[in-house]
Amino acid sequence: MNFKKEILPSKKSRWRRIAVVSIGIITGLGFFMAKEASLVSYMSDDPLACVNCHVMTPMYNSWMHSSHREQASCNDCHVPHDNVFNTYFFKAKDGLFHASVFTARAEPEVMFMREASQEVVQDNCVRCHIQQVTQVKYDGWLENHAESRTDRKCWSCHQELPHGTVHGISTIRNNISPIPTDSTKTVIPEWLHKQIKEKQTKK
Repeated sequence: MNFKKEILPSKKSRWRRIAVVSIGIITGLGFFMAKEASLVSYMSDDPLACVNCHVMTPMYNSWMHSSHREQASCNDCHVPHDNVFNTYFFKAKDGLFHASVFTARAEPEVMFMREASQEVVQDNCVRCHIQQVTQVKYDGWLENHAESRTDRKCWSCHQELPHGTVHGISTIRNNISPIPTDSTKTVIPEWLHKQIKEKQTKK
């Protein structure tokens, strides 16, 4: 009992008050940042979650107008699907990296996948298109295609899928505004949508 009394500060100690206030501030900031970053949305498969980072809007728009839109969401291509733990671990790891880069405003003008992401996308290309990769009826379709189907990245040939020629964060080409399937969903931030409505009512 004496040992516990020596470790724990007394209830009247200023250090206890400082500790309680500090824990409250850190917890409050954590909840605030989670709300501002729409943290819960990243747990879903909704592609609109990717547009929480405005620099991803061109990628979202190009995907919206691609043939992949009907069959594959962002997570289908960019997240591993070997097991649930690895799926969410990769999402968390990649998400924290992206969040830190965007918060520091250190995103590059031209975006390319990192090596780990390239491996995941390649595995998912093969996973979905396994018949085209393995069936012998495709042999001879392209010169040496049989030998090199899995030795090189799929997008070394299929460069336009599914994001077209969009690579830069300020790219205008192919950056067509999406057609929301649900009227309640939009890539326009709520504050901007409110300002637009206010200007329209003033006219």
